[in-house]
Amino acid sequence: MRRRPHELLLPARLLLAFAAGLAIWLALPGNNQWYAAWLGCALLAAAGWAAGFRWGLLIGLLAGWAYFVPTLAWSGIYVGPLPWLALATLEALYIAVMVGVVGWLQRRLVARGREVAAYAVVPLAWVVGEWARGTTPFGGFPWARLAFSQADSPIRNLAALGGAPLLTAGVATIGVLTYAVARAALVTRRPLPAVASIAGVAALALGSLLIPLPTTAGAPTAEIALVQGNVPKPGLDFNAERRAVLDLHARATETLAASGVRPDLVVWPENAVDIDPLRNPDAAAEIIAAQNAIQAPLLVGAILEEPEPYVSNASLLYRPGVVDPERYVKQHPVPFAEYVPYRDFFRHFSDKVDLVRAGMATGTEIGYFEVATKAGQTFAALPTICFEVAYDGLIRAAVTHNASLPSVLVVQTNNATFGFTDESEQQYAISRIRAIEHGRAVVHVSTVGVSGFVAPDGTSGPLTTLFTQATQVEAVPLLSGLTVADRIGGLPEYLALAGLFVAFGRTMTRRHDNGSTPATPAVSKELVGA
Repeated sequence: MRRRPHELLLPARLLLAFAAGLAIWLALPGNNQWYAAWLGCALLAAAGWAAGFRWGLLIGLLAGWAYFVPTLAWSGIYVGPLPWLALATLEALYIAVMVGVVGWLQRRLVARGREVAAYAVVPLAWVVGEWARGTTPFGGFPWARLAFSQADSPIRNLAALGGAPLLTAGVATIGVLTYAVARAALVTRRPLPAVASIAGVAALALGSLLIPLPTTAGAPTAEIALVQGNVPKPGLDFNAERRAVLDLHARATETLAASGVRPDLVVWPENAVDIDPLRNPDAAAEIIAAQNAIQAPLLVGAILEEPEPYVSNASLLYRPGVVDPERYVKQHPVPFAEYVPYRDFFRHFSDKVDLVRAGMATGTEIGYFEVATKAGQTFAALPTICFEVAYDGLIRAAVTHNASLPSVLVVQTNNATFGFTDESEQQYAISRIRAIEHGRAVVHVSTVGVSGFVAPDGTSGPLTTLFTQATQVEAVPLLSGLTVADRIGGLPEYLALAGLFVAFGRTMTRRHDNGSTPATPAVSKELVGA
């Protein structure tokens, strides 16, 4: 079979795939070139166009490696390359399956003259693919999604309409339309599809800017202080001197109090208190002394030695004059970091699994603390612990729990185990997208940085630097109500999945125009140079 001039051989496709993955990595925080995600999606659309399932898998796997190996380098900073490369490969496999499915659908859709549908499956597959890797296995790992690269892009407001899934769809749509322009100009030489695609990109970008976000004009505020106490040294053994970490946060709070600051709420990060204050009176006494100095409710991240034989990663709210704190227990412990599934099996691959001394219990209650400002305004502080910020449903459940009461999102995290890497910035960018998605301000505080305040429109104030001690105080706007994204919940993902099923159905029917025969598939055996 003779190869058509526009058909790419496998080596060219693999080169495009590798470039696509690197481009998406460049879009993520640390590099911060958000527009590179658009380019990456365009290159991957070109690489996988109608490639079929088998070759689509290979193309997608290479793109996934180029995407996730550098992005997740922080995961191996102290535990070596095996966990890092294993995680990167697992995430890359989702990209491989996504491109394989798209390539299979496109080959059949193009053969039936349904080219528009062949383009449309690309953003649908991105949404479904991210949904899959954010929920499987062991609850998934929805890190480094396309949406989380767009905190500074002109389409970021899409998050207010459909959350991270719609924002991902927007990035992928711009990417595939960009490829459509190139294909129309260089291959099919039809100007109308090129013009329509350019118009589509412009409409999406400009239309996103017109999406209204909640206004903070006239909104009540709460003065909130965040305390980044720092740790004695970076690394996995940062909590070997657990008392020192507690002391650092207590001293920083007392220093802030000495300056005359009297906020409505003080927030310490995850792991600020790794000596269980419910079982160690001296730890509890130090927390209460810091609270008495600052004269405000104190929300601390603590490790509790319960329920036996587990431990709990918790947010504890200490109120002035109240001995027993209220608590929120992390609902989504991280596998292989906070608990080890099938420990005996995975020990064959790495003895690092034994660094996790006890499995963490899974919380069952929504994070929700009501606090009153000194002016008498009641608001809700909605705690999220570390990687939980990446999971759509957890924050949505807290925001919708009592949407009529003004609230603020609180992200408590510990980045000491990731050293001087991009992990902290990647996580902070997620908080910025969550602010837009839910129309709430975010207080994002880390043991070692970066920490800062995010406005409800996703803009950020000054950030702290890594491995320094710092405090910040800000009048945080208190907003209530629900965004469109809150109201529709996971609907974009279900619609994307339904769209793929519809596309599959279209491959089962054959279109005939005026009795003409269906178009030949866009890819032949020449794909592999045969």
